[in-house]
Amino acid sequence: MGGSERENAGGVLEQRETETREAPLFHVLLHNDDYTTMDFVVDLLETVFGKSHEEAHRIMMAVHTHGLAVCGTYPHEIAETKVAFVHDLARQHEFPLRASIEEA
Repeated sequence: MGGSERENAGGVLEQRETETREAPLFHVLLHNDDYTTMDFVVDLLETVFGKSHEEAHRIMMAVHTHGLAVCGTYPHEIAETKVAFVHDLARQHEFPLRASIEEA
């Protein structure tokens, strides 16, 4: 129902509707580069984004052939955290892999 009740000046209870808005969602995008290995991207998609091996391979191939692919859709804070994980892991393995977010 989502309503709240209040008493008006005449002593009659009124019910006001409250609107619940869902948080906007954001796509996390992976960008192609000439140095990051396909195996690293597949592993990253499996570990950071929880993709199956088959789905991770499909996304990796989309990044490779189209230059960019969506690897997940999340609320803003989670999307930012995923991007940070991607950048940290890539840096640890000395790859220039980049990720970004865009509103879904």
